[in-house]
Amino acid sequence: MPSNWSSTTCPRRSRSIGGSDSTFPPTPIRHRTVEFEFPGGLRLLWDTVETIRSFTPDWTEPAGGHRIGLAFDCGTAADVDTLFDEFTGGGYTGRKKPWDAPWGQRYATVDDPDGNPVDLFAALTP
Repeated sequence: MPSNWSSTTCPRRSRSIGGSDSTFPPTPIRHRTVEFEFPGGLRLLWDTVETIRSFTPDWTEPAGGHRIGLAFDCGTAADVDTLFDEFTGGGYTGRKKPWDAPWGQRYATVDDPDGNPVDLFAALTP
């Protein structure tokens, strides 16, 4: 995991983006992922289609649906499981149950009310 990753914005711990004087373009942190960190610690990441298909092989390009997914660092692997249970217990659709991803994170996906995927993740080891 890149050294500039940190626990930042789990949905129940979200914070303000901060000032608007952020600098673009985003900085590449992996060969298929681009990350931008806003003042205050909020991070925005973009993955290539190849990266998405590496863990969701049956993904197809949306037609008339979403083209974006949000991912939130929940701090701990246990928090990923807890939040997934809270969201699905509260009526949200669980798209992918928590699992240990090969890149060293606990990962899960729920759908927001509009059907957009929202990823929950945390490092498997601090």
